[in-house]
Amino acid sequence: MPRKSIPSTTLVAQVRRYFGLEQQELAGYLGISRPYVADIEAGRRTLTAAVLLRLNPLARLLPAATPTTSSAPEPTDVPTIPPAPGLLEARLDYCQHHARRLRRELQQLAAAAVKVRRWQAVLPGLLAAPALPETLLPAAEAHRARQWLLHRQQQTTALLNDSAWAARYHLLRLRAEALETEAAALVELLQATLPEGVPK
Repeated sequence: MPRKSIPSTTLVAQVRRYFGLEQQELAGYLGISRPYVADIEAGRRTLTAAVLLRLNPLARLLPAATPTTSSAPEPTDVPTIPPAPGLLEARLDYCQHHARRLRRELQQLAAAAVKVRRWQAVLPGLLAAPALPETLLPAAEAHRARQWLLHRQQQTTALLNDSAWAARYHLLRLRAEALETEAAALVELLQATLPEGVPK
């Protein structure tokens, strides 16, 4: 089992994480190679005076206690300008379209389940019914009909106990609900971006 890597606490690593830089990007700023940056972060090499001088302008901007791991942005870090409505509308269209498609699939599964339940209800009576006189239904035909009912009963029981079918239903439902929730949030966001005086 591979060991979980421990985030580097070196100054180079702190600067890189705080400013969201890849090793290659910071290497370009410092005028050194990416492997050199990796070696410094891993503790295999140390900063030279020249590299430290180039790093200092960024290092001085670090807060007093820089987290050693990436943290989620604070709520205050969200953009303050209105979002582009075109992007929101495109995503809204996508969410609504796919939610409708998923709901149609769910309706088909639900309709199939209703039919299966109907068969579950009537099969015991059909199988227990007394056989018709042979003058009305030849024995071979009666046997064939009974085998058909038994096969239908097996299919019904199998579907009612099919955990994969149940999982598919719930996955479709959850995906549809997630898209509908996102669509509702997008509608609200779009309404909030309308200029004052425009009816919402």
